[in-house]
Amino acid sequence: MEDRTNIAKIYHPAEVENKLYSRWEEKGYFKPEINEKGEGYTIVMPPPNITGQLHIGHAFDGTLQDILIRWKRMQGYAALWLPGTDHASIATEVKVVEAMAKDGLTKNDLGRDGFLERAWDWAKVYRNRISAQFRKLGSSCDWSRERFTMDEGCSEAVKEVFVRLYEKGLIYRGNRIINWCPDCKTALSDAEVEYEEKEGNLWHVAYPVIDSEESIVIATTRPETILGDTAVAVNPDDERYQHLIGKKIMLPLMNREIPIIADSYVDMEFGTGAVKITPAHDPNDFEVGLRHKLPKIKVMHDDATMNELAGKYEGMDRYEARKAIVEDLKGMGLLVNIEAHPHNVGGCYRCSTTVEPIISQQWFVKMEPLAQPALQVVREGETKFIPERFEKIYYNWMENIRDWCISRQLWWGHRIPAYYCQDCGETIVAKEAPEKCSCGSSHIVQDEDVLDTWFSSALWPFSTLGWPDKTEDVEKFYPNNVLVTGYDIIFFWVARMIFSGIEQMGETPFEDVYIHGIVRDAQGRKMSKSLGNGVDPLEIIEEFGADALRFTLVTGNSPGNDTRWHMEKVEANRNFANKIWNASRFVLMNLQEDILDKEDIANENFTSADKWIISRCNTLIKEITENLDKYELGIATAKLYDFIWSEYCDWYIELVKPRLYGEDQNSKIAAQYTLVKVLKNTLKLLHPFMPFITEEIFTHLPGQEESIMISQWPEYKEENNYEKEEQEMKTIMAVIRSIRNARAEMNVVPSRKAKVILIADNENIAGLLKNSAAYFKSLASASEIVVNTIKENIPENAVTTVVDKVEIFIPLEDLVDKEKEIERLQKEKSHLESELKRVNGKLSNQGFIAKAPDQVVEQEKEKQKKYQEMMEKVLERLASYEK
Repeated sequence: MEDRTNIAKIYHPAEVENKLYSRWEEKGYFKPEINEKGEGYTIVMPPPNITGQLHIGHAFDGTLQDILIRWKRMQGYAALWLPGTDHASIATEVKVVEAMAKDGLTKNDLGRDGFLERAWDWAKVYRNRISAQFRKLGSSCDWSRERFTMDEGCSEAVKEVFVRLYEKGLIYRGNRIINWCPDCKTALSDAEVEYEEKEGNLWHVAYPVIDSEESIVIATTRPETILGDTAVAVNPDDERYQHLIGKKIMLPLMNREIPIIADSYVDMEFGTGAVKITPAHDPNDFEVGLRHKLPKIKVMHDDATMNELAGKYEGMDRYEARKAIVEDLKGMGLLVNIEAHPHNVGGCYRCSTTVEPIISQQWFVKMEPLAQPALQVVREGETKFIPERFEKIYYNWMENIRDWCISRQLWWGHRIPAYYCQDCGETIVAKEAPEKCSCGSSHIVQDEDVLDTWFSSALWPFSTLGWPDKTEDVEKFYPNNVLVTGYDIIFFWVARMIFSGIEQMGETPFEDVYIHGIVRDAQGRKMSKSLGNGVDPLEIIEEFGADALRFTLVTGNSPGNDTRWHMEKVEANRNFANKIWNASRFVLMNLQEDILDKEDIANENFTSADKWIISRCNTLIKEITENLDKYELGIATAKLYDFIWSEYCDWYIELVKPRLYGEDQNSKIAAQYTLVKVLKNTLKLLHPFMPFITEEIFTHLPGQEESIMISQWPEYKEENNYEKEEQEMKTIMAVIRSIRNARAEMNVVPSRKAKVILIADNENIAGLLKNSAAYFKSLASASEIVVNTIKENIPENAVTTVVDKVEIFIPLEDLVDKEKEIERLQKEKSHLESELKRVNGKLSNQGFIAKAPDQVVEQEKEKQKKYQEMMEKVLERLASYEK
């Protein structure tokens, strides 16, 4: 135990935080084994991408998780917060390529192995940086279990799942429409496309019907895809086109005959009721093409330039080709009209390039069989979203899910465990490369592509625990208890973890999904490099300490909602930390060493004030525990702040000072005992939110456990519920507050004492007020207290105020020097007369009213109202002196 009298005069976070964190790690407090016999409680960290350092959003997410894990650890659970990082294939590959470009190198210069060596070096640097930053934040992760999505164990899990799903027919390779990023040159899943409404056009084009004078008009937002049309479709019930079904048209520009087909997919009410079908460049057209066995003509290269099947437009960029095609259609008299048409355009989530739906041979996960049980566990409450409204996003995504494209044309990532025989063409899916094909050939090559990052992330709740091996961690810590994450990755990640957990483990991966919002700037804007409004959590920690940062991030926050960042809040919470430190230091300096051994003496000598603060702390224990149970962390911080600052520091400590310095030893013991017991419990309640300062103070308390981190979470006790004393102290505090307010309104200095006359409603209240005379003298600057139940002997000139069941009178002459106060009030009156004359003159001037902006006129009216109210108070005060 630290020497309690040796506590520093001023709290310096920088001198304390690193020291404490190192001690916690050395002692093994972050490991669940510290409560080995306790029930398992697990949170797996949403793994940050290894693309840079942590931002304020990571700090927010990490703080929420750390609060929950510290709380559960103190409740005796074998609490595991498992940390880790994500390889983030596209994002990291882009970063490594950019870094190489500065050295004048490309991927092709190094080759796959050389590039991967660079990528692993990058991963090592940023993984270390991220874990160091989480340590600075105070995150109590079990670093001995830290994982990386591409470490050996997680990679084994990825291969195991791929093989299992393939053998069940849930993974297949095929030519389908996928989202293609021409810049990243890779396939994207539907979740990786971000849609934005943009102004565009709808081009109406006439397609001539062969052997007829007729044309059929279609409308398109992408004229460049006309070159890949293989049919025109109409609804079979559309009477306008019945006679054309089965006929052929001449495809403009390409001079290729294509059929007119009937398909119920076509909406008769939209446009002309006839649509072009381009199976290689549109997902809906692809499905129509399958039904009608249409050819699939892909007219673009992977970089979105037109290919050899695009005729004379070969080599053009897609937008360059669009312009040329529109001009040529106009020249042929086939462009009927151009209509303005705003529509949603999909962009790559990494580089924002407009994605191109194209047909491509890729690997897919068959989603419908996996989605159904994943929907069921949420509907039946096995997995709950907090707040519940986010279930709608989940349902909407899962009910409309399409097969998941999981292959990426990249080098960094989990290489697809599929092998191809170069002699017979057989595909072999296996965890390890086969030596020979079934045909006997050893000419076997592995698939060049890697898996979508989210494929490995989807296994995170169990791959991190050692699965597919049957480890003790899997047995104890799966399913996880809660996932803490942002609303922006519900379908990217949450949905995929749920269906993967059910498929591989037979049960949902977590009980609760606690959804939080994002941290915005003070104006409510999203933080971004372009706006320059980002906040570096490490800089905040360096200046204000980790506790102030953490408390700020949680204060005012509620599940599912965004939070705004205000520097003023950090400063306020740094001041809050200082308030706690100074109050704790005062308590420690006024304690007997063996005070906790004197419980019996204390119990026999508790005053109303002691019982009040014990009862209020008891209620706080109950409420904070309930708030944490409901993930109401922002409400919990508000209650802790109010209790510590107001009730404990500003009221209780001030109330007991006369007893601490008095001669009554038993009363002194009761006060000291109450001070330390309430402080100890309050520090425990505050610890998950502000771990460093609470631990540092705790180490100086008499009779404390080894560390606040592994101390027992306080529990509500009915015997500590003192309702009567709470009501009594409510009355006492209301009277003190009322006296203070009256004095403040009259600018009376605290050092000026005044007689206070209290008229109580009944004898019980009167007795309470008489017994509390010391409180009024120390906290309300009372020179003398007179308590009656009958209103008599009240001075003629007295300040009067009323609280519930008590009237308060203070002789005016005790509060102010009458002549000086009259002189001051006369000056104030003269000043207000001058201000009112000016503002009244303005407002009676019709020229001012007509020319001045409405806002300025309103401001003058507000001033007029304020001056009039002030004048009324001054005149009232002057009148009271003339009585």
